[in-house]
Amino acid sequence: MKISFHGADQNVTGSCHLLDCAGKKVLIDCGLYQGGHEITEENSADFGFNPADIDYLLLTHAHLDHCGRIPLLARRGFRGEIITTAATIELARLVMLDSAGLQEEEARYQQRKAQRRGRKGSVAEPLYTTLDALNSLEFIGRRANYNEAIQLCPGIRATFLNAGHILGSASILLELEEDGRTHRLLFSGDLGYSGRAILRDPTPPPVVDTVVMETTYGDRLHKQLQPSLEELYEAINTTIGRGGNVIIPTFALERTQEILYYLRQGIENKQLAHYINVFLDSPMAISATRIFERHPECYDTETLKLSSDGGDVFSLPGLRFTRETSESMTINKLDGGAVIMAGSGMCTGGRVRHHLKYNLWRNKCSVIFVGYAAHGTLARRI
Repeated sequence: MKISFHGADQNVTGSCHLLDCAGKKVLIDCGLYQGGHEITEENSADFGFNPADIDYLLLTHAHLDHCGRIPLLARRGFRGEIITTAATIELARLVMLDSAGLQEEEARYQQRKAQRRGRKGSVAEPLYTTLDALNSLEFIGRRANYNEAIQLCPGIRATFLNAGHILGSASILLELEEDGRTHRLLFSGDLGYSGRAILRDPTPPPVVDTVVMETTYGDRLHKQLQPSLEELYEAINTTIGRGGNVIIPTFALERTQEILYYLRQGIENKQLAHYINVFLDSPMAISATRIFERHPECYDTETLKLSSDGGDVFSLPGLRFTRETSESMTINKLDGGAVIMAGSGMCTGGRVRHHLKYNLWRNKCSVIFVGYAAHGTLARRI
């Protein structure tokens, strides 16, 4: 058995781990590096292995830094089987197609910039295209159910365990047998924590021989949830009270849905003192929210009961979904009284940059960051 690391190794983002066992090569995740523009070369570089040699790709969850280079992997020769949970399949499809569109858009921008500078012969190529993303979906095979073992091949068995990170996320237990020896190996994936909204708590890991574990926040303690919610409500109340807008750069998967959940809860519990107009200004986040609604099997008991009783987990008074660009532009005419949720979460692109342009300089407005910001991103600089 041999394990090699080809991303998220002594850094954050770009998760990609290769297991060589029983004559098969198993890849765990194939994510995009995220941060400033200087990471473009890292994303386009060789994987460190031949994609055509990979037999199986096990996907822990659908965040871009775990699935974002799958289209490139397929473009460079991967023809194996992708195995993951049903919810992750839906979310990964959304994420990879969105990423492909952004890659194409960036290439067109670089092409125009080169032409303006007189470099007519230069050609800017996207990392991968929408067609590459669609083609990669053809390799999705078996759907994994939590706690049900899948025999990949003789000598390798995989069990997906609920990681509680985002919808469909999993830690992956691999039971390996080679040359008469057995080994239990666990890839943690990204881990959630107990007691959070919407999702079930993570499944406690079984006894294993080796753990490959994420440590994004391994050197610090998380703030407790309740003080964080009180801080969120206070910031909104203060900003709306003085006539400003609140800008929340949001990640389309999970964090958006959590914020919607807690805004609804804050209104119902009268912790939000003012009537607010809430705009979810992200087509991708809107689609992700619809996917969440299709997978109640991932809900915790409280959320499942609310959904079963006919309640809308993600609905609240004053909520508007804005898919069209023209609708997004109209939001910028609002002088105050709005909570505007838009991507991207790290402010590297997307509609949030326009909302920051119109509101960041205004003293009565606020920006609330609700997630991780990588080095080199606008969110980290702010």
